Amino acid sequence: MKHYCFLILLTFYFSQNSIGQNRPNIVLFIADDLGAIDLPLYGNPMVRTPNLDKLGEESLIFTNAFATSPTCSPSRASIHTGLMPFRNGAHANHSGVKEGIKTLPAYLKEMGYRVGIAGKYHLGPVDAFPFEMIHGTNVPEPGYEDKGELWTDLVLDPVEDWLSTPKSGSDKPFLLVVNDHSPHVFWPENPEYAPSDVEIPPIHIDTEETRLARAKYFTDITKMDSNVGKLISILESQNLAQNTVFIFTSDQGPQWAFGKWNLYDYGVKVPMLVRWPGVITGDTDTDALVSLADLLPTFLELAGGKAPQSPEIIDGISFLPLLLGETNRHRDYLYASHTGDGDMNRTPIRMIRNKRYKYILNLAPEVRYTTHMDKGVTQGYWPTWIEKSFQDDHARAVLGRYHNRPQVEFYDVIADPNETRNLAFNPHYQEIIEEYGTRLSEWRNSQGDIETGSFDQKNAKLVEGGPYIFK
Repeated sequence: MKHYCFLILLTFYFSQNSIGQNRPNIVLFIADDLGAIDLPLYGNPMVRTPNLDKLGEESLIFTNAFATSPTCSPSRASIHTGLMPFRNGAHANHSGVKEGIKTLPAYLKEMGYRVGIAGKYHLGPVDAFPFEMIHGTNVPEPGYEDKGELWTDLVLDPVEDWLSTPKSGSDKPFLLVVNDHSPHVFWPENPEYAPSDVEIPPIHIDTEETRLARAKYFTDITKMDSNVGKLISILESQNLAQNTVFIFTSDQGPQWAFGKWNLYDYGVKVPMLVRWPGVITGDTDTDALVSLADLLPTFLELAGGKAPQSPEIIDGISFLPLLLGETNRHRDYLYASHTGDGDMNRTPIRMIRNKRYKYILNLAPEVRYTTHMDKGVTQGYWPTWIEKSFQDDHARAVLGRYHNRPQVEFYDVIADPNETRNLAFNPHYQEIIEEYGTRLSEWRNSQGDIETGSFDQKNAKLVEGGPYIFK
């Protein structure tokens, strides 16, 4: 990729197409449980994503974008409130935002935008998010009609109808959020990739069953990529693409060990591409630290408004200057949190990170770490990991790190991108570890995060979340 630079004539653009006079449409496409490093644009040469590859040629590519939580509904709540999970209230999975929290659709409706949502929902309570729900975009996968909501497909025909038949004020700009179901489990049963060809990350255990599951995961990524292509084709067919800012991202990392439900980079580092015709030249990248909570204030400024500047109102910071090529810096530090997700996921975690170092605080190190991967949906490979751990030093080490978390973890993510060498006990790093611990403690206090110990889903006093999908 080219070094971050823009060969654009901003003065010409804004004289012809100013945000104030011709506000752009905004389309946000959110993949479900997708790791950034699993895309060709971020280093995986095997996965086929022709539509994202093309989008990348036309986009600013963010190489340091992070979710606020490694779990679906908390991450999505931050996207739509601009607030971190404890500030908006939806800090455990399947929970909803607190009363009185202003959300993205409410902001943009006030600014004269039409706002629609298609695909997966997983926000709550429903009345806090005044979207036009584009019905008919969630359908059971053929042959799996009785398998439940995790066997749901995204259908884009109703989105095309919604775009072509505005209810009133045909000159209104729009915000459209499209939430795919892929590559969230369950993955397609018949993979389009040869299991023998896939590469197994060093943080995982190489077995035949792991390779089969990974081939299925890659197949679901390609399926998601086809929906990106369909949506872009719809915009182009309706002559909407040129005045539309198109953002692609994911809610968090994939349902693999050290991914989802974890604050390692595989759990919270997400892809993000922003295409803005006439402003962003494409095939450019930025390593600026960006949080998904920053999307809301950025959208407000794209819409011609002013994002709240006070951290008392909002945690997100607009990255419009990055899009305009005015800077290649954004945040000095990023934070993320994980509370829990049911009875099998009870080990809360907090994180602070800059471009080089990451500090992780495990609030219940005495509790054996478990998630849906080893206790629930395993795609059939987990028993082979256990079996191999009695035969192989690497497998034994992987399961040891997976189940046993010390109170503090500290990583040099440049020297150790897989986060396997914990420096928390290294005497040479104690001063900076103490600094990061203090920063994290101060941030938690500012967020009202006073949680300690393991998560108790039954006794948690949280607002009930919304539906996983809508019909």
